[in-house]
Amino acid sequence: MYNIAIILAGGIGSRVGGRTPKQLLPLEDGRSVLEHTIDAFETAPSIDEIAVVMHPDHINTLQKLCQNNPWQKLKKVIPGGSERWESSYNAIKEYTDLSNVSLWLHDAARPFVSQTIIANIAEALQTHDAVTVAVPVTDTVYIVDKNDKCQMSNVKSIPDRATVMRAQTPQAFHLKTIQKAYEKAIALGNIIATDDAGIVHKYLPDTPIYIVPGDESNRKITFKEDL
Repeated sequence: MYNIAIILAGGIGSRVGGRTPKQLLPLEDGRSVLEHTIDAFETAPSIDEIAVVMHPDHINTLQKLCQNNPWQKLKKVIPGGSERWESSYNAIKEYTDLSNVSLWLHDAARPFVSQTIIANIAEALQTHDAVTVAVPVTDTVYIVDKNDKCQMSNVKSIPDRATVMRAQTPQAFHLKTIQKAYEKAIALGNIIATDDAGIVHKYLPDTPIYIVPGDESNRKITFKEDL
């Protein structure tokens, strides 16, 4: 199977603050979050190709990064959409005519994904159409009344945390599976999902989604303190 890593870098990172998207901010070594993320897939033996979905305003910045890095697998730069699902679908449309292909959708803001996670996903794809990454929760989880002001919410229920996991990325799918899920979602409209596994779960409910163990180090940079 031909494995294509799609790095979703189309967001503006508003929760970090400032005018520069978080994926373009530097880590301690001076190289950007996005450079580290691309490196992880560039060095992974199971990844055959990389594409980056980028906000149109920052495509020139990515092109400059390409000039400064010896990446060989990065083949496409795809304009992002206004929502995460639109960015994912823009990437899916770039590969619709291929066969025996899997698409890996990964947050650009997760630069510390390990080679072990990548290798385990590649192995799982041999026998599963949809694969996600998750870690068990260690804190008690509250289900609350929906309220924009969290401090005013009330606890509705407390699920058994042994049955709750926190999702990470990459999330990988046989191309025809993720393509079919998105086509159904778009046809029905009003897409509500925070990740690509959620699209498959909602619109292809009979498709099992296999979970590969994640790692706490595979954290997502969300706030300024995370840098």
